[in-house]
Amino acid sequence: MTRQGVLLATRNQGKLRELRPMLEAAGYLPFDLDTAGISELPEESTVESHDTFAANALAKARYFAARYPHVAVLADDSGLVVDVLGGSPGVQSRRWALLSGEYDGALDSDAANNARLVRELARAGGDDHKAQFVCAAAWVEGERELVGVGKVVGQILLEPRGSHGFGYDPHFLSTELGKGFGEASLEEKARVSHRARAVAAVLAQLKG
Repeated sequence: MTRQGVLLATRNQGKLRELRPMLEAAGYLPFDLDTAGISELPEESTVESHDTFAANALAKARYFAARYPHVAVLADDSGLVVDVLGGSPGVQSRRWALLSGEYDGALDSDAANNARLVRELARAGGDDHKAQFVCAAAWVEGERELVGVGKVVGQILLEPRGSHGFGYDPHFLSTELGKGFGEASLEEKARVSHRARAVAAVLAQLKG
């Protein structure tokens, strides 16, 4: 039986490492933007301009579906939501350091975002470091549009742990795993992660 191809609409290598096995396990044949020959255009930076993860994920899926029609497209938008910071960085998670006005380009974006996270928690004071990762995944296939949302709760670690994961993972302690995402293997993270749960929600809708 021929497996259905699915375009993974992200240029983030960390996300691709997580998304590929999820789609493969569900019987699909995932491929990325480079494989599809979809060049990066300046306009891509403006696609995720909405104020919710779901709206951003759907906008990105629609954008790449228009550029590469007749194939199912899966996109996601995700971020870290920290209670004491009023929900920040939220949908601005990827660009948070850049938006602060304090980013001088000396660090890579992940390191700069994590540095701001620790800095903002220090400014907030106290020991309330509750947080959650949130992800919205969107599937666009012709006129069919599906969205699933996943969350995972935990605490922010002021000191990074582990060498796995990407983004804010080294500073996130998963309540369910009892360890940091930076310490967890790809398989361990996939059991509880916000992205895995969002994709599972989409796949469940496809089966239904």
